Amino acid sequence: SSGINAEWPLRPGAKDRKKAGIVLDTICGAFSEYCTTPHTIEAVEIVQADGSTFSSPKMGSRIEEYDSAELCLKSGIKTATPEQLADLLTKMCLRASVAGEKLKVEIGPTRHDILHQCDVEEDIAIAYGYNNIPQVLPDLYTIAVEQDVNKLSDSVREELARCGFTEVLTFSLCSRDDVSVNLRIPEAVGGAVQISNPKTFEFQVVRTTLLPGMLKTASCNRNMPLPLKLFEVSDIVVKDTLTETGTKNYRYVCALFAGKTSGFEVVHGLLDRVMLMLDVKDYHIQQTSDPMFFPGRGADIILGTKKIGHLGILHPEVLEKFDVTLPCSVLEFNLDPFV
Repeated sequence: SSGINAEWPLRPGAKDRKKAGIVLDTICGAFSEYCTTPHTIEAVEIVQADGSTFSSPKMGSRIEEYDSAELCLKSGIKTATPEQLADLLTKMCLRASVAGEKLKVEIGPTRHDILHQCDVEEDIAIAYGYNNIPQVLPDLYTIAVEQDVNKLSDSVREELARCGFTEVLTFSLCSRDDVSVNLRIPEAVGGAVQISNPKTFEFQVVRTTLLPGMLKTASCNRNMPLPLKLFEVSDIVVKDTLTETGTKNYRYVCALFAGKTSGFEVVHGLLDRVMLMLDVKDYHIQQTSDPMFFPGRGADIILGTKKIGHLGILHPEVLEKFDVTLPCSVLEFNLDPFV
């Protein structure tokens, strides 16, 4: 019928032109053999709202050059000749030709999954047959040992559990507001690692503190018997221009007490207990003006002369942002200095 049925609303197209092009190239390549003239594809010209035009599908290909000896070594087929490698790649829909000790590989429009040399090596191994690759013992033997930070984390988890706290495991990603505005620290978002093209508003940045996840957990479990005593020992990520990746992980400990009273003395006692377990004496707390805490009810944790964390009663505005109706006290500190 003419017109649009209201029960079938129009859906938007792809939000990413590159991904849409990959899907279109793959579909056109797969169905082109059923054309009147097999394997022929005609491009169309698309006029956009601003008057600019482009043709689609692109159906482009690229040529990559690889060292045949390295391909043999990495794939485990050490006796293969360049010609044999080219035949194996041809089986995987990758047209290859020999140029001395090099292989020139044409990566067609239906193989957008080839991003790196290791993908070519994997295709060679698949075409050759994994079961046909000779098994060899490694030249170097290593013995797995638990990392010190993980060993210490497990010890802290056990101690917190003995104190009556329940461990939670929350998402590593959160929204920009969760690490800034919702904690009454708008400038904090500048130190967060941003996620490119996030799928939802809930997963925009990598967390810089464990607190948002803890508060969301408390909000979802507010009907449970009181008090709520939760903890988490996990990584947070912050920007660091001195590292190769531009980011750095820190192992943090976070504990939350929510009940009819604020429970500041509970998290303070928990801090003292953990420090006693770690045999640390050179620490103290001093009052802070951190806006996430109720005025006069927050403190920094000082190890020697360096701040490693904080504890205090959360500000009512923070609780309101996370839909928590109970007074809460939190303890959070960096565990790395104790490794």
